[in-house]
Amino acid sequence: MSLRNSSRRKVRVAAFVASFALAGLSLTGCAQLVDTFNSVQGISNPASAPTSVVTPQPQPSASMDFASQFTYDGSVSLTTEVADGLEVTLDMWAVDSRRTQEWTTDREKTFGFAVNAYDQRTDEKAVLTQKRRVYISSISITSQTAQTSGQVQSPFQFSADPRTLVPADTNRSDRGLLLNSFQGGLHVPETTIHQMPNDTYGVTLEFAMNIWVEGGANDENSFSQQTVYQYVPIAIYPAGSAG
Repeated sequence: MSLRNSSRRKVRVAAFVASFALAGLSLTGCAQLVDTFNSVQGISNPASAPTSVVTPQPQPSASMDFASQFTYDGSVSLTTEVADGLEVTLDMWAVDSRRTQEWTTDREKTFGFAVNAYDQRTDEKAVLTQKRRVYISSISITSQTAQTSGQVQSPFQFSADPRTLVPADTNRSDRGLLLNSFQGGLHVPETTIHQMPNDTYGVTLEFAMNIWVEGGANDENSFSQQTVYQYVPIAIYPAGSAG
């Protein structure tokens, strides 16, 4: 081996040893910083420090991102096909406040809704005898909260015979209220959700509608009964957060 190569090797070894020594000093410095931090926190020996950790409960806020098309738009329209080409629609809209970011746990939250039926096999202006009729015999709304505590409550309940919610001259029968008439179906202009638990950040409304569906147009003997379910999630904001 030449003298020049030997000298280069010694220089590289010396550099490696020096860098290792600096790393050791750096690690020692970190350890000293940790000791200093622990002494300020009143922990003389980190190994003997308590292992339990207290995690604060998160507060309800918009950042929890409770997915809700109703909250985003101020209204929602949901469709259920109850037979081939025959649809039942549920429309729901905010009344007070119309700004859904003001729907907080402590204030009144008022909405309206409507239920209608459409036979896509016929023209909208067709006479009733050409359409497959849909009657609604009962409607109920239940609710389920989403809370930071993990608890679940039902702060809103609604149940009615639809025939009692509309004018007396609206089309009806023993099967209930007719949904696909020129007079319109079921229309409830407003109903109110009251105060909720303080840690509520969302609530889901479940609509359950018992209906009678005509199998063929103008065929009294072709009706069958079924229940339609629709769900409307609503974001709820902390008390006092509304502008």
